[in-house]
Amino acid sequence: MTDVIDNATPKQDSQRASLLDGINRPGDLKALSLEQLANLAEEIRARIITTVSKNGGHLSSPLGAVELTLAIHHVFDTEKDLVVWDVGHQCYAHKLITGRRDDFETLRKKDGIAGYPRPAESPYDHFGVGHSSTSISAALGMAIARDHRGDDQHIIAVIGDGAMTGGMALEAFSHAGHVGTDLLVILNDNEMSISKNVGALSAYFNRLITAGLYKRAREDVQSFMKRMLGEQLTRAAQKFEQSVKGLLLPGGLFQELGFNYIGPVDGHDLPTLIGCLSNIRKLHGPVLFHCATQKGKGYTYAEEDPTKYHGVRPYNIETGEFEGEARPPERELAEPRPETFTDAFAAAVIGAAEKDPRIAAITAGMPTGTGLNRFQERFPERFYDVSICEQHAVTLAAGLASRGMRPVCAIYSTFFQRGYDQYVHDVCLQNLPVVFTLDRAGFVGEDGPTHSGTFDLSFLRAIPNITVLAPRDDLDLEAMLHWALCQPGPVAIRYPRDKVVTIGAPSDRDVTRGELLREGGDAALLAVGPCARACLEAADLLAQEGYSVAVADARRVKPLDVQLLDRLSAAPIITVEENALDGGFGSAVMEHFEQQGRLDSIAIRRIGIGDAFVEHATRAEQLADAGLDPTGIANTTRAFLHQRISQPVK
Repeated sequence: MTDVIDNATPKQDSQRASLLDGINRPGDLKALSLEQLANLAEEIRARIITTVSKNGGHLSSPLGAVELTLAIHHVFDTEKDLVVWDVGHQCYAHKLITGRRDDFETLRKKDGIAGYPRPAESPYDHFGVGHSSTSISAALGMAIARDHRGDDQHIIAVIGDGAMTGGMALEAFSHAGHVGTDLLVILNDNEMSISKNVGALSAYFNRLITAGLYKRAREDVQSFMKRMLGEQLTRAAQKFEQSVKGLLLPGGLFQELGFNYIGPVDGHDLPTLIGCLSNIRKLHGPVLFHCATQKGKGYTYAEEDPTKYHGVRPYNIETGEFEGEARPPERELAEPRPETFTDAFAAAVIGAAEKDPRIAAITAGMPTGTGLNRFQERFPERFYDVSICEQHAVTLAAGLASRGMRPVCAIYSTFFQRGYDQYVHDVCLQNLPVVFTLDRAGFVGEDGPTHSGTFDLSFLRAIPNITVLAPRDDLDLEAMLHWALCQPGPVAIRYPRDKVVTIGAPSDRDVTRGELLREGGDAALLAVGPCARACLEAADLLAQEGYSVAVADARRVKPLDVQLLDRLSAAPIITVEENALDGGFGSAVMEHFEQQGRLDSIAIRRIGIGDAFVEHATRAEQLADAGLDPTGIANTTRAFLHQRISQPVK
C-alpha cells in the first residue's frame, strides 16, 4: 500500500489506496510520513464534506481543524494522554481516526454517532461538550487529578478562539497559571466562532497574527541571550525573556497569567505543528500553543462564507446549494411571510424598534442564529453582541432596563441556562423590564442533548415576577413581543427551531388569555405553543373514531389563564408541552387545581418529555418518540379515555 501512496499525487484520490481505511486507532498515525499525513488530511476533509452534505451538521469548523487534529494524535500517545475539545464541533477528524470511521456516515442520525464528543461513545472522548469555554476548566481538573493519582499523562485542551471570548475560559486560565501544573492549551484561532468574533480578546489575537510581533520579540531575545550567555540559558535569563516578551506583546496576557506562550504558527503546516508539539511535550508547567487556522479550509464555499456554512442542512457539494434552496439563500425581510419562528421574531423586533428608540437587542455570540443580524443591519447603534458570555448578556440587559431602556435579550434556550443566576438575581429579583426571547426551545434535532431546550418552562416559571409566554405561530409571537415591551417587569417568550404556520384567525390576538381553538365534550387537549397544531391534527384523527375532543392554546405558562382552565375542567384535560414534565406546564396546571382543592375530582393527563436527556435524531423523530406528534397525542388521549371508562373517577 505504501508504494501506491508514495507514487500517487494528492489529486489522484480514485487511484490511490485509502490511508483513512488503515487508521483504526490514533497510534496508527505514528507510522505515517509527513507526506502521508498530508494526504490523509485531504481524505479526511473529503469524508467530512461528503458526509455533512448528506446528513447536515457542522462544516466550517471541523474542516479547519484537520491538520491540528492529526498533529496532536501523531505526537502524543492518546491511548493514555487526554484531549479535551472545545468547542465540540471541531471533533469530526478526531472521530474519524479514533475507531468511528465506519460509523461516520451515521453522524447526527438517530442511533448514530453524535456531532460532539461523548464519553459514552468512545474511550477517546474524555469530556462531553456542546457549548463552549469549558475545556480549560475540565482539563485543569483532569491535570490536578493526575497529580493526586501520581499518573504521568499529558493533558491537552483544544479551544477555539470563539470559546476564548467566554469568561469561564479566562477564569480557568487564571487558576491554571496559579496552580502551575503541566497543562497544554492549544488555541485554534480561526478569527471566528459562529459569527465573527467581537470584543477585545478577538482583537488581541488578530493583532498577534497580523503584526508578527511575538515572533520578532522571541527571536530578538533569543539572539541576545545566545550572544551574552552562549547555549546555557539560566533561570535569570528565562525570566528576562518573559519580561521582554511582556513588554513587546500586546498586553502579554497569557504570560502574566503564568503560561508559557508559544506561537502563533500556521495551523495547517503539519511539519511545523508536529515539530512544535514534539518540543512542547517535553516542557513543564502551563503552556499555551497558538495556532492560526482557516475556517472552512478545503471547501471553497465554506472558505468564502464560514458563517453560512458553520452549521448546515444537506447541500449539493458542487454548487453549495442547500436542499430546496437556490443560492444565495438569504431571504429579504420584505417577503410577506416568515418561514421560521426565528424569522418571525426578527421581523417583530425590528418593527417594534422602528417605533420605540428605547428598544435595544442583545445576543451572546449568536446574531445569525437568533435572527438579530437583521436588527444589527437596521439599528447597529442599538445592537450588542457580547460574545459567548450569557451571564454578562443578562446583567447587561438588567443595567439597560434599570435606566429606562427596553432591552430584548435573545439567547438559545439551552445556552440561557448559563445566565440563570443573573436571570434570578439581577432581573427577576429587581423586577426589571427585560424581555427574554428563547430560541431553540424544545427539541433541536440532530444537535442532541447538549443543545436541547427542553427544561426552560420548568426553570423559568420557578422564579417570582416573571411572565412566561409561548406563541403558537408568527402572529402570536409578534403580538407577545409588542405586549412584553410594554410591561413593567420581566417577560420570557420561548419558541422552537421550526417552521412557523399561522393557526387560527389572523386578528384579535389577545396574548394575555388562552384561546379555545376547537370545541369538544369528551376531552380537552391543552397545548403549549406550537403543540397546538399537532393537537388539532390529533383531534381530527380522534374525530374519525367518534371522539369529540376540544383543543385549547394556553399561551401563558406563568401566570396561568385560570378562566380557561376552569372552562375546560368539565372534561378530562390532557396537557401537551414540548418541555420536561418535571416542573413544566402540566405540573403548573395540576398545582392550580390542587390549590383549589379540586385535584381529586378533575382528570388530568400530561404529555411531554420524561426524566431523560433527548438523544440526537431529526426533530420529527424526537417528537414521535416523545408521543408529541399527532398520532402519539391521539393514542395517549384514546388510552386515557378508555382507562377512565374502565376505571371511572369517584
